[in-house]
Amino acid sequence: MRVTRLSTPASTLRRQFVGMCGIPLRPMHSSARMRNINNPCEIPAEWLGRIMADNTTPPKLYAWTPKDLSAKGRTKPESGQDSRTGMEPNKRNEEERRRIYILGVGNIGRLYAMCLSKLAHSPPITLVVHRKELLERWAAEPGIELTRHGRVQRNVDFDVEWWADVAPDGNDGAEVAAGGNIGNLIVATKASDAVPQVDRVRRYLGGNSTVAFVQNGMCKLWPPLGDVYVGARFADGNSPNWIACVTTHGVTSQGPFKSIHAAPANALVGPVMSGRGSDMGAGYLMRLIAKAPDLDAQEVSRKQLWVAQLEKLVVNAVINPLTAVLRCKNGEIFIARDDAIPDIINKLLSEASETLGALVLSSRSEGLLLSESACEGTIPENLTAEFLRATREQLLGRFSFPRLRGLVLDVGVKVGSNTSSMLQDLQAGKPTEVDDFNGWLVDTARLLDKGLQLPTHEKLIGLVKAKAKLTRNELCAEILSREALLKADS
Repeated sequence: MRVTRLSTPASTLRRQFVGMCGIPLRPMHSSARMRNINNPCEIPAEWLGRIMADNTTPPKLYAWTPKDLSAKGRTKPESGQDSRTGMEPNKRNEEERRRIYILGVGNIGRLYAMCLSKLAHSPPITLVVHRKELLERWAAEPGIELTRHGRVQRNVDFDVEWWADVAPDGNDGAEVAAGGNIGNLIVATKASDAVPQVDRVRRYLGGNSTVAFVQNGMCKLWPPLGDVYVGARFADGNSPNWIACVTTHGVTSQGPFKSIHAAPANALVGPVMSGRGSDMGAGYLMRLIAKAPDLDAQEVSRKQLWVAQLEKLVVNAVINPLTAVLRCKNGEIFIARDDAIPDIINKLLSEASETLGALVLSSRSEGLLLSESACEGTIPENLTAEFLRATREQLLGRFSFPRLRGLVLDVGVKVGSNTSSMLQDLQAGKPTEVDDFNGWLVDTARLLDKGLQLPTHEKLIGLVKAKAKLTRNELCAEILSREALLKADS
């Protein structure tokens, strides 16, 4: 479908948008003047640059099961056995088409596993752990425990594998997915590990595969960077279907394979990018996620999912890093004190708002904005331009500073007594997801507009990575004094 140009210029829409936000107007660069993101040296996202520079062949991976451990570590005979053992070939093939692999068995992975296992005629589910020690732990004490509304729910009816590039000792070893393609893969790792882990197993992904990302942060395969990744790694056009979920449930860990479903909420699931093969697989996995008991998930369109992820990203990019640096509960940053924390929040939101506005107005987003099934290929050319203009106007209002500020304040009230995931990671000595929240905004701004800068987000990223622990006044002095220096230099 050929898209005609807007009757209202993008520059006019942008001028109206920044007027609503109260932020300075910067020149918008056309797509022709954007960086050539096919050149690895000019890719604005570090994660994509690393992948594009890696020309190694994806490794052959072996699927270790509890049976491959030593006799001491093997499971008890009555539980934890591989459901595929002794199965007839035809039945095994059918089971593999239905099977869901869950890569990453942290809080979100456990939640999805337990909810999917409650389906009538539930599919076979394989949990994929990332360390041999976790496989040994399962062998000794199989089962996932999820405490919900004070009641402990336990399920041992899962297959469990550890995917390694070495075969079990004294055994030829079974390859992942028997050396074929994985049909359905839910990626429940940390956001920073999601694409690298998928890239590692790409040998077992193809046109009949569906990959679902369920972690926090923006899915990295949204346009335009997703097109670059898929074009580099699946140059033959045999790309999987890519889908994603926005999960608002609150789940806290009680140790390996044990979690508390502390704050039941809901989830959205929808397509990110379709492969060139059949989309039946994507539909199958999305339907199962939407029907899973206790997950309260809903299928949405591609554009709806994109907008929901952007809104959640802004919330995460404000609450998470501020609470991580201040070492406080979520609600503390919204309590009025005699300091400039509200100014910092406003600066974070203004920078995020301008970035999302530039994203909406970019020509790179046109295909996504027109991706609603009611519009694709069915609207006359003259109405397509009008639909695109109206959609942009609606989204510019939705991503305006006042609207985002209200959204963050509303969420802040609801999660005020909680500890942010970023602060939990810092306290546990784990890497944070600051690059996937604030870093995503910085990368996007660099890609879209060479004059668009996010100094507040950049400074906050540096503080989180340095594991800084500051008082409110110290944080204000650190960020606002730096901005004053930058203005003086300019």
